Parts: sequence; C-alpha cells; structure tokens
Amino acid sequence: MIDLQPLVILREIDRTSSLTEAADRLNLTQSAVSHAVRRFEERHGVTLWEREGRKLRLTPAGEYLLGLAARVLPQLEHGASVLEDYSRGRRGAIRVGMECHPCQDWLMRLVDPFLVEWPDVDLDVTSAFQFGGLAALLGHEIDLLVTPDPIESPGVGYRPVFDYELVLAVAKDHPLARVGQVAPSDMARETLITYPVPRERLDIYTRFLVPAHARPRRHRTAETTDLMLRLVASGRAVSATPDWLLRDAKGVTGVRIGSGIQKSIHLGYRTGALPRYLEEFMQLAETVDI
Repeated sequence: MIDLQPLVILREIDRTSSLTEAADRLNLTQSAVSHAVRRFEERHGVTLWEREGRKLRLTPAGEYLLGLAARVLPQLEHGASVLEDYSRGRRGAIRVGMECHPCQDWLMRLVDPFLVEWPDVDLDVTSAFQFGGLAALLGHEIDLLVTPDPIESPGVGYRPVFDYELVLAVAKDHPLARVGQVAPSDMARETLITYPVPRERLDIYTRFLVPAHARPRRHRTAETTDLMLRLVASGRAVSATPDWLLRDAKGVTGVRIGSGIQKSIHLGYRTGALPRYLEEFMQLAETVDI
C-alpha cells in the first residue's frame, strides 16, 4: 500500500514551490519531510525528485505520484468531512414508515422544511411492511413509524405529535347528518368504507361496533382518501375518518361516533442515542399543523 504522507508532501511542495514552506504548512521539520520521502523511495525503489540548485524537479515517478495525490487526496478529505458529518449527526438517512394512510399530506408539509435544513440527510417513506410497522421498526427496516395505534414494546418509544377525533363522514344530505351522534345500531343500514386495514386495527370496530355487538350492512375498502370521500359524498357509503380530513371536503360532513373517539398520531422510534437529524425531525413534526 502507498503511504499517504508522501502524497501530501508532494502536493504541498507543488503548491508552495518550497520544501521549507511545505514543511511549515504540514507542521513538520524539513528533515522529517526529507526522511519521509527517502523512506518511501527506499521502500518502492524509485526517486521522487532531483535537486537543481535550490529547486526540486520531480522525476517521472514523482510526477505520477503528484497526479495520484491530486486525484486521491480530495476524495479522502471529502470522506473525512462526510464521516465528521455522520459523527455530528449532520448526515444520514431517515426511513419513515406510515401506518396512517391519511397522514401523507401532513408528512409532506413536514418534509419540505426538513430537507432545506438538512440537505445531506436522505429521506424515504414507505407503507409496505412484511410483518407490520412495529416489526419493521424493531428490524431496522425503518427509523420512524407514523402510527395512530402505538403498541408498547421494549426498545421502542413513542412521541405524540397531534390529536384528533375520529368521526363518521356522511353526505351532507344523509339522514345521519342531522343527528348529534351516531349509535352502533345506526350502522346496520350503512355501507362502511375504510382503508384496507385489518378490522382488528380499525377503531370503528374495536371501540364502537364490536363492544355493542353491531356491524354495518356492508364493509368495503378504498386505497385513497379522495376516492373514499367521493363515495361518501355520493351517498353510497359512510366512513370513519379523522376530523381534519373533512375541513375542505365538499358535500361531506362529520358526525360524532358514540361519545367520541379521541386519537393521537405518534412517532415511534428505537430508544437509545438518536442522531441529531432524527431528533430534530420529531421536534419539527410537533410544530407542523395537521
């Protein structure tokens, strides 16, 4: 392997045109510089420079090594800077897992200012988990989990970022739009539309219908919020929806489900020392309105 010190020495001599000044800039004595070069020459069986009076003239081997220094040293210096960024938490990657289908717009409002503040941190968002969001977090597939249903587990912490109420979205001319709150028995005549999530993860079932031994007339799913609300507005279905999604929805209103289903969106993370950029991402999330 080629030692780096002779490359650094040759580059400084080329920059300063002086062995003495190069030694000063490298915080070495002139004899130490000469010794380092002589040791390199003996090891590789080459001569790097020849003296012409008080000047130094590089040999072909020296010219080659100088060219090598010009290519290699900037990359190594950049690598050192990158490693320093990692050590200070200025560079890295955040993989965000989503268990909250309607949170995409909120997340995008968070992403833009974060990327401006942390240009060297990559960010990726996924909702495809082989074994669920918590397993993906514990398995280091993701670094943060956006979830309305935090599951306690050793090594995992949760930070609430905003609260909301789950309401029943109905068309504005739907009979249920005129009631103060929906009873479980009211759902027997309705088609309920939800995201494609297992029923045991749906609060409309676990906290409202199942305890009352009730169920909707029909249950169907939709992949997107826009399609779901369009079907609700047309009177074809009702949907358990976060209240914030109905603020600008046309032809749709929200009705309280029973005595109210209060929820919070949480950010799940692996406990321990967190990189600065991950900590600041979570702090920023607490300031972005839904």
